[in-house]
Amino acid sequence: MPTDERTREFDAFYRGTAPRVVRLVHATTGNLALAQECTQEAYARAWTDWGRVRAHDDPLAWVRTVARRLAISEWRKERNRQDAHRRSPSPVAVGAPGPDHVDVVTALRGLPDDIREAMVLFYVGDLSVEAIAAETGSPPGTVKARLHRGRRRLAPLLAPHDTVTATREDDHDPR
Repeated sequence: MPTDERTREFDAFYRGTAPRVVRLVHATTGNLALAQECTQEAYARAWTDWGRVRAHDDPLAWVRTVARRLAISEWRKERNRQDAHRRSPSPVAVGAPGPDHVDVVTALRGLPDDIREAMVLFYVGDLSVEAIAAETGSPPGTVKARLHRGRRRLAPLLAPHDTVTATREDDHDPR
């Protein structure tokens, strides 16, 4: 079938049947947005395989079935999310971050992504160099180099102000 004819045939099928599918799925789920989303996905799948779908005895039945199954799947996912939320313990109250935490996060933002990732996985995530290498797909030597560069770049930013001032003054001591 030529592309233009295929397109016209599918467009006519879509225009003539989509509102009925949306109404059916909406009545089933009670959620219009979900019905529209699932119907759209069902028609997208039908278009992708239109040669096979149009050969069905009832292409509309195929689309309705796909749309309903998609909606049911979303229903189940949502129900599982709600069940998991109900089963989970109440969240632990976490206070506002302290000034040290804010300083560290601010300093980390100034690092290149790969170095920041290694630093956070090592110091916050408590992962070994080998675990970081496996997780990031980097050789262990690269992870070690990133950690070294990160420590070197963070040290002056996170050192107490008096230490940085004293160090700078010692560097210029004429003795």
